[in-house]
Amino acid sequence: MSIENLVTEKFGPLQGVKIVSTGTLIAQPFAAELAAEMGAEVIQIERPGIGDVGWRNIGIRLSSKDGKSAVATTWIQERRNVFCISLDLSKPRGREIFLKLIARADIWMESSKPGTCRKWGLDDAAIWQVNPKLVITHVSGFGQTGDPDYVHRASYDVVGQAVGGMMSQTGFPDPIPPTRAAPWTGDYLTALFTMWSSLAALTYARTTGKGQSIDVAQYEAIHKTLGGTMVEYFQNGVVRERSGNRAQGFQPLDTFQASDGWVVMGAIGDVYSRMLRVIGLDPADPKWETARTQLESIEGIEFDAILRGWISERTVKDVVAAMAAGDVPCSPIMTSKDIAEDPQYRARGMHVEWEDEQVGKVKGIGIAPKFSLTPGKIVRGSVPLGHDNDRVYREMLGVSPDELESLRRDKVI
Repeated sequence: MSIENLVTEKFGPLQGVKIVSTGTLIAQPFAAELAAEMGAEVIQIERPGIGDVGWRNIGIRLSSKDGKSAVATTWIQERRNVFCISLDLSKPRGREIFLKLIARADIWMESSKPGTCRKWGLDDAAIWQVNPKLVITHVSGFGQTGDPDYVHRASYDVVGQAVGGMMSQTGFPDPIPPTRAAPWTGDYLTALFTMWSSLAALTYARTTGKGQSIDVAQYEAIHKTLGGTMVEYFQNGVVRERSGNRAQGFQPLDTFQASDGWVVMGAIGDVYSRMLRVIGLDPADPKWETARTQLESIEGIEFDAILRGWISERTVKDVVAAMAAGDVPCSPIMTSKDIAEDPQYRARGMHVEWEDEQVGKVKGIGIAPKFSLTPGKIVRGSVPLGHDNDRVYREMLGVSPDELESLRRDKVI
């Protein structure tokens, strides 16, 4: 008898949800991994002999337990709880197997250039003939429809940030070049849009019995996070420009140099008066109200100089403590080392150890957010390419040993 569930331990709010993931690199597979950390069964399909060549190899690499290979740290962090199989969807036998997986799935997430799946005979209509309740989430740089010049373009995180409007606002004014938001902010934003929209469609499918497709365009996900940027343009013709870490139109919200490092601090609304008291200024003095919004005025320039002087005479620790005592948001600009030693991260257990299938015991970022009744969990680490082929194909789909060997020989898996 074939097994029904790959996830043998029930945990998290998504237990019982079955997801097939066929994307590469960051955005779409990361969305699926987030679901896996919350109890969903996620089957990640990679190309036989190649795998997700980008994400398996990019960045710092750790030696495997047998010393014969190396594993990228981001792969270790972002492929936990995921079942990895290899399958060539461009081959007829590969498509047959894929449709068997789809028949038992709730969600199929994919990231490819528009038209790729249709070329393989795996368009939405064909998929729904096999599973009419399936949620299909297409993730691409520019969407499945639109201007022909855009739709078929390749895209990376930095391209999405540029087209989405984020990069034009990130960094310091000219002549310093625009800056991407690191590490891969556009991809991670896209992953979040991918995950919430897939679950929204799943809720509808379970209510109505009807699956639907979702068109997630990376540049649109990024664009959605720009606040009032476009209202300002359409209503007043205002084009936001780069201003570094300093806010536009009010102060203080910026980075400030203390005697031994950097802090970031902001004072908006009523917090402004509290901040003035902390640095020894009288909130009742009208010139400080002028300084608040007229940054280039005499008062504004004077205030900025006083604040920076006050901070520069103190250590980071003392500045943060004084602002915290005054209920003013302020923090050191924390490095990985600072974060690892920080009491808040420790108190909330944000960094945990787990056993990686490839490199052994590792420590990294734990589960977020934290559920009170159905918390997420790490039940397995990342695995090599094709690690779960036997379990998925033989134990779950009932493929015979002889057929498995034939599929391997023909490089279908």
